Amino acid sequence: MDRRQVARNLYEAFAAGERETVEGMLTDDFTFSSPLDVGLDRAGYFERCWPGAGRGQTFEFLRLIEAGDEVVVTYELAAPDGKRGRNTEVLTFEGDRVRSAEVYFGWDV
Repeated sequence: MDRRQVARNLYEAFAAGERETVEGMLTDDFTFSSPLDVGLDRAGYFERCWPGAGRGQTFEFLRLIEAGDEVVVTYELAAPDGKRGRNTEVLTFEGDRVRSAEVYFGWDV
């Protein structure tokens, strides 16, 4: 299993709005944290974050580093309106599924 590819697939499924695919990639006890949303459970993630999925955004992966059970992902996100931003996220895996995501906001590009 290539966890870096799993991570890439997760972001691409989010961008495509493929909720069923994303649901299958997350553990039942998945948690999500960002500076705006600390400690969301799986249901909270889908309620708070999913409305932004499938809106024509694209991800350019700058860094995909696997370290133990984690993959560190730095990406540039391009929105349909031309705005771009950079974030880094730490995905923690349990087997081949993502158990948690920690988002660290970057800056506009």
